[in-house]
Amino acid sequence: MAQAMKELGPVSEAVVVDSTRVTPEDRDEVRRIRLRVDEPAFRFSPGQSIGVVVPGPHAFGNRYHIRRYSIASGHRDGTQDAVEFELLVRRCFYVDEISGEQYPGIASNYLCDARGGAQITITGPFRSPFRIPQDDTANLVMIGTGTGVAPFRSFIQEIYRTNRAWHGLVRLYYGAKSGMDLLYRNDELDDLSNYYDRNSFKAFRAIISKPMASEGETLQAAIEGHAQDVWELMQDAKTHIYIAGLGKVVEAFDAVMEKAATSPTAWRQTREWLHAEGRWSELVYT
Repeated sequence: MAQAMKELGPVSEAVVVDSTRVTPEDRDEVRRIRLRVDEPAFRFSPGQSIGVVVPGPHAFGNRYHIRRYSIASGHRDGTQDAVEFELLVRRCFYVDEISGEQYPGIASNYLCDARGGAQITITGPFRSPFRIPQDDTANLVMIGTGTGVAPFRSFIQEIYRTNRAWHGLVRLYYGAKSGMDLLYRNDELDDLSNYYDRNSFKAFRAIISKPMASEGETLQAAIEGHAQDVWELMQDAKTHIYIAGLGKVVEAFDAVMEKAATSPTAWRQTREWLHAEGRWSELVYT
């Protein structure tokens, strides 16, 4: 770790407590990985991310490969001198555009292969663009695709852990492709059921069966039939919008909301209003 700290700056050593597959065997592999950091100074807030350092050597002579992951657990578990938290990690692969060969994603496969007791070097935690409003009458609208749901998992946990009677509306719209389970709703990991008895909370989930669906199609599936409700909520000055996902998820959301707003101009003005008042937050992964 000393060499990594010298080259990368402050780092911490995490130990894998356990790693559990949360998707069925016939779906893309997604694992819930619990890490433990035995450093009293290591603390995090909901929605923050950490960097996972994969030792090399790697392509182009890089000694380390670093990939950020959102912390998916919403509170600080563990003892006074140790912290435990969870990551949701999908085992990724990419195809070389020239050769057509498939290669494993470096960080995701490194994490998915790690088992209990393995040591992982991490950086961070890093500041999150997501903040829980101090006003518990605020409406929270979360839109996510793929593993972009991870920061919302910690967000929702924290909302109802510290504000047992959140008075504003809490809405989650989440879409996934058929090759990947809906991370909140499967036999092994049914997190949202913990909050169904909350009058303020509702989740709307959708799955798209098209294997090569774009982020736009996946997001459209997530809010199809609800875009008008989202638009009407946006007219309330207490509504906050949170978006997370891969690639062009924000552009896709723009396209959907332009239709709900009846014109690109109306949507642009509303989005600018949300931005100006600090009620628009996004976390986009590459």
